[in-house]
Amino acid sequence: MRLEALFAVFCALTVQYATAATERPYRYIQEIAIGGEGSWDIATVDAAARRLYLSHASKVVVVDLEKNAIIGEIADTPGVHAFVAVQQMQRGFSSNGKESKCSVVDLKTFHTIAKVDTGENPDAVIFEPKRGEVYVFNHTGRSATVIDAGTAKVVTTIPLDGTPEFAAVDNTAGRVYCNLEDKSEIAVVDTAKHKVVARWPLAPGEEPTGIALDAAHHRLFAACHNKLMVMIDTTPGKVVATVAIGAGTDGCAFDDALQLAFASCGEGIVTIAKEETATLSVVQTLKTEPGARTIALDPQTHRIYLPTAQFVPAPSPSPEAQPSRPTVVPNTLKVLVYGPVQ
Repeated sequence: MRLEALFAVFCALTVQYATAATERPYRYIQEIAIGGEGSWDIATVDAAARRLYLSHASKVVVVDLEKNAIIGEIADTPGVHAFVAVQQMQRGFSSNGKESKCSVVDLKTFHTIAKVDTGENPDAVIFEPKRGEVYVFNHTGRSATVIDAGTAKVVTTIPLDGTPEFAAVDNTAGRVYCNLEDKSEIAVVDTAKHKVVARWPLAPGEEPTGIALDAAHHRLFAACHNKLMVMIDTTPGKVVATVAIGAGTDGCAFDDALQLAFASCGEGIVTIAKEETATLSVVQTLKTEPGARTIALDPQTHRIYLPTAQFVPAPSPSPEAQPSRPTVVPNTLKVLVYGPVQ
């Protein structure tokens, strides 16, 4: 075969490989056994410390991401929904839904230093580094409790006029963005004024849950229960693109380096979409397992972590009965790990 022909074949194979990698960039790596009893909620990654924190019933399970093994637990967090680590203070903060409190935790010993009163049924928790404040979003209380991370004292409570789900911090803009599930909109909080300064409709998205931010390009992503992920331009606060996702979404993440947005869906898929200027396109529908509805991203390895478990089959409901969450089979909780194709 002539050199020109060999070169043409090489170029064709290179393009084919690059296209395949773009279309199917993620694969299953392993699972991490968690065990125990009860359900779970939000998982978060502390990339600097190489740890994953998983909210599990009345405790937070701590996983070493180098060993992919449990290294400890944070106890006495009844109905915990979320946990955020603040490395510079060696403290962590949890949202204890059943007691309407936030636990302040020593990250070295995993012991509780103090508990701070919040609004009713606290859910998502984020850290705003510019002012050194923790935001605890009170799902039933329809508010955000702002806590000074250094003093562990409440700074203020911000009314949200809606049911908050997940939130994201925009340090450059001095804002916090929070999904309001019942309003199908985003509440924009000014972190200096501690007040809502704008409300952005998410139509055609409805009932948003997970949220993620690409601060460099002023793009915000919200995963919605009507099987859409919407992309918002944060300069005018307008929806500029949407993609279809799976059913039962409860998590969203964004990888700055890869420019990929992820929506984790309880039906057993993760929708992975590529952001390019004003467009958003699905590059992979990653098959996971039923129940894997929340997600955590490690920006160093680009791996994603999805907790799930086995469930007791639900009885056939009566027509007038309200749907309930399935019961988790004891000792089946695990974290599924997926990463880019090497």
